[in-house]
Amino acid sequence: MEVLKSLPDNAFDLAICDPPYGIGEDGTKNYSRGNLAMAKKYKPYANGNQKPSKEYFDELFRVSKNQIIWGANHFIENFSKNSPAWIIWDKQNGATDFADCELAYTSFNISARKYTFRWAGMLQGNMKNKEIRIHPNQKPVELYGWILNNYAKKGDKILDTHLGSGSICIAAHDLGFEMLGIELDPVYYNAAKQRLLYHQAQLGLF
Repeated sequence: MEVLKSLPDNAFDLAICDPPYGIGEDGTKNYSRGNLAMAKKYKPYANGNQKPSKEYFDELFRVSKNQIIWGANHFIENFSKNSPAWIIWDKQNGATDFADCELAYTSFNISARKYTFRWAGMLQGNMKNKEIRIHPNQKPVELYGWILNNYAKKGDKILDTHLGSGSICIAAHDLGFEMLGIELDPVYYNAAKQRLLYHQAQLGLF
């Protein structure tokens, strides 16, 4: 909130955010779940069980021209905006107690879209380039690449207020977007930073 309040109106063309849903999935339950292999144990992140406030959304809509907000079905009461263009991410979870899909509100006046990419523990949609998971709510880089390719324009400035694992940074870097990422938890901030630096170094080897 301190950073958002310091920004001018419409400072960013597109905000793509994944705030806590307020449903307890902050890493504390993950270790006891999963039926294919022992789930990874994650550090619970700062303020993980707090839903974003109406004040947060007021600031987010002020500083960005368009928005894509993951988990908005859990806190839609905190912003009074309709949309025909929700995103449905089909995670192909199989027989687990995790959600089959995740929903994202978008501010765009287009049709709703579904993106299918497997994200079920050790099983991922791109097993040849399997991602190391460093965050309990990590989303795949390929998901963010699809979003940027379909909802952002060349030259857009991107904002993410809840950086988490930093997947969006890798996608933005690869596609040439300038972005600002904010992360409250210092452990996950440093892990995301190192993940991006490692990715950039690997690209420099080719």
